[in-house]
Amino acid sequence: MYKKRILTGDRPTGRLHLGHYVGSLKNRVKLQEEYDCYFIIADLHTLTTQPEKTDELKENIHQLVLDYLSVGIDPTKATIFVQSQVPQISELAIIFGNLVSVPRLERVPTLKDVMRDANIKIPSFGLLGYPVLQAADILSVRADLVPVGRDQASHIEVTREIAREFNRLYPIGALRSSRQFGESSNTSAPAELGVRSRRRGTLGKISPHAEAPRASTDGAVFPIPEALIPGDLGTLPGTDGKAKMSKSAGNVINLSDDSETVKKKVMGMYTDPKRIHGDEAGDTQSNPVFVYLRVFGSENHESRIKEFENKYKKGAVGDVEVKEFLFEVLEEFLQPLRILRRKYEGQPELIEKILKEGTQKTTKEAQKTLNEVKGVMKLIYF
Repeated sequence: MYKKRILTGDRPTGRLHLGHYVGSLKNRVKLQEEYDCYFIIADLHTLTTQPEKTDELKENIHQLVLDYLSVGIDPTKATIFVQSQVPQISELAIIFGNLVSVPRLERVPTLKDVMRDANIKIPSFGLLGYPVLQAADILSVRADLVPVGRDQASHIEVTREIAREFNRLYPIGALRSSRQFGESSNTSAPAELGVRSRRRGTLGKISPHAEAPRASTDGAVFPIPEALIPGDLGTLPGTDGKAKMSKSAGNVINLSDDSETVKKKVMGMYTDPKRIHGDEAGDTQSNPVFVYLRVFGSENHESRIKEFENKYKKGAVGDVEVKEFLFEVLEEFLQPLRILRRKYEGQPELIEKILKEGTQKTTKEAQKTLNEVKGVMKLIYF
């Protein structure tokens, strides 16, 4: 019995926020308990939209690890590594680039969205090939599952296509033991994926354990990874009422924000634009303040949340009072994170140790994969 392997991560473009927690981080804390998790800090991916900001990467990586540790990601249970420090990933990306066409990459739905958000008129070679490098990230450690939001599922489909095409062109034939080629797996997860709500705190229908030792089988070098899409709220609206909280829009509450900053952002939040006065009936379903209350409120808050919802619908409570309650709820959530963050902020050598050890471990795994890739491609000449 072995644990299925997961790869997911973030670009180090700045501090992580509540939207990241809802969309991925809270799920990672659960996943690390039952899966073999690799969390990539994808610094090379930042070059696709911000090639001029490399001087910020080191500090951003440091802050990203602090964000991880503050929410409960445990480096003794999960592997945290820096993408650019694993050269085998870049070499695999060059190989994979020959297995996918330019028109196919141009059809990736998120490409136009990224170009619009970054004000890019014509994509660079790197931006167009973003899904190819992502495939190398995933397949370098031969991950079985990739937790992503629904908007990123199309990228994982490119990875699946590349894996299938490589396996078709370069079969390895009979079963090869993990001792010969290193560990891998072609065991796929069930098609129906998901996780349950935060309050129930349990995973959905994926079994974290496969039925056989990790090994290449059925003539395939690579597993065909599955996208693991959260079954509950996948995105958090921004404080300005936009559909998604994002750093580029500036509508975020960071996990590292202090109390004063959080209160200022909460009190300035968008609510129901149709509600001019506090004695008018208001919408609670799409109102960001109530969305946040439902997401971050604990069981102890449930009765008060329902009370505020009922009053708001009747026009019996003002926005200020509801926002003050939301500030209390968020403070209860964020205060433990701040305590952990302060603990690790005073240990910069520990952050460096976590990154070095995780990157070294990943490099060994990626080298095993690259050795097998070059072997089946007959690219080993001496």
